[in-house]
Amino acid sequence: MSAAQYINGQWLTGEGAEQITVYDPSLGQPFAELKAASVAQVDQAVAAARHALPAWREISAARRAEYLRGFAEQIELRREALIALQMQNNGKPRHEAVVDIDDAVATFTYYAALADGLAEQPSREVALAVPGFTAHTRLDPLGVVGLIVPWNFPLVTSAWKIAPALAAGCTVVLKPSEVTPLIEQTYGQIADTLGLPAGVLNIVCGKAEIGAALSNHPGLDKLSFTGSNAVGSQVMRSAAAHCRPVTLELGGKSAILVFDDCDLDQAVEWIVAGICWNAGQMCSATSRLLVQDSIADALLQRLKIAFETLRVGNPHDEVDMGPLTSQAQWSKVSEYFAIAQAEGLNCLAGGEALRDPGWFVSPTLYADVPPTSRLWSEEIFGPVLCSQRFSSEEQALALANDSRFGLVATVISADLERAETVAAALDVGHVWINSIQAVFVETSWGGTKGSGSGRELGPWGLSAYQSVKHVTRCLG
Repeated sequence: MSAAQYINGQWLTGEGAEQITVYDPSLGQPFAELKAASVAQVDQAVAAARHALPAWREISAARRAEYLRGFAEQIELRREALIALQMQNNGKPRHEAVVDIDDAVATFTYYAALADGLAEQPSREVALAVPGFTAHTRLDPLGVVGLIVPWNFPLVTSAWKIAPALAAGCTVVLKPSEVTPLIEQTYGQIADTLGLPAGVLNIVCGKAEIGAALSNHPGLDKLSFTGSNAVGSQVMRSAAAHCRPVTLELGGKSAILVFDDCDLDQAVEWIVAGICWNAGQMCSATSRLLVQDSIADALLQRLKIAFETLRVGNPHDEVDMGPLTSQAQWSKVSEYFAIAQAEGLNCLAGGEALRDPGWFVSPTLYADVPPTSRLWSEEIFGPVLCSQRFSSEEQALALANDSRFGLVATVISADLERAETVAAALDVGHVWINSIQAVFVETSWGGTKGSGSGRELGPWGLSAYQSVKHVTRCLG
């Protein structure tokens, strides 16, 4: 049993009462055991980050940029081992695991460049209408930040948080998911390799108790959480109790709108990618298909064939989709199959759990799902696509926006002017037009309504860890 807690530059064995069992979802078998952190170790991690903060925030932004470039280089050096771990612990096919590593590298590289920009412009003059005064703004680090990340994109989601936090001059306490705790430990190993000052980055592994201890900790200046809406609500309550900022990236039930002027075969490719990438375990999964009446039958027939021919299996084989990452998620998706049967939904493809021996399910397509169905309104977090038909642009928008979530959407149409008009009217944080879900570090990420608050990536991700300070001086 390895030392899994990285606190104040030291690797420590967890002192909590719980054991963390790490599984290979393709086999349904454990392959590692960790001892969870204790609440006292969360206190130690926060204290270490607090102690490291003054020196880290005063270090030059250019030096912080060097460390971030070092993280990118070290991830690259560990590429094959990290790909293998994503495949083993998450069940991702190799082509998906490769994208994850590329994403993490790009994120640290990008925020290194933004940190260099901070070094070049530490303050900004502000023009005043009243004579006799001068003013300028500073962007200061918020302080000690807690980061809680999920299991569906480990290493990636944490990179989206760690990189801008360190670039801004914050110190960090990271809590990975207990489902995928191993790959995030890479960041502690890299911190050791780079000689990152002790306490700047801390990692505590544990279950719900440790997440609650971190989110409720009075020693934090900011919390960033990615995960379920149920836990996100608790995190927001803890932030309110301490009157501190919080970034929440929560669930989604996103729509993909397909108009009758599209190329049907190309549309099928984008639809399948939007629901079957990572076995549908994405908050951004476009799980509600809205298709124009005149092409609905033809498109659904093509989708049925595409779903039935997707290769599902062990990621070490030549497959298109791997297993669900945990037995709990497999059970949840299986429950929705039973709900669909009870509701009498029209299943065109899939609708089956395939556990033999791992946690596999079939890519699933339901046609003409009524808005009263639980499958239409609830986030399933699996490769389950529900479709409805529309006759007009106005009806499509009404159906798409009729959701308590507002994370992303995709618009498929040969009429780019219409596509842009529809994109502008969608109540979401990110829209793709005629594309797979390509996420670039330069763009923003986050949603509206129940999908959370705040933004990650791009310059907005950096500003989420900065505090604006204004300095006004009288010249008289």
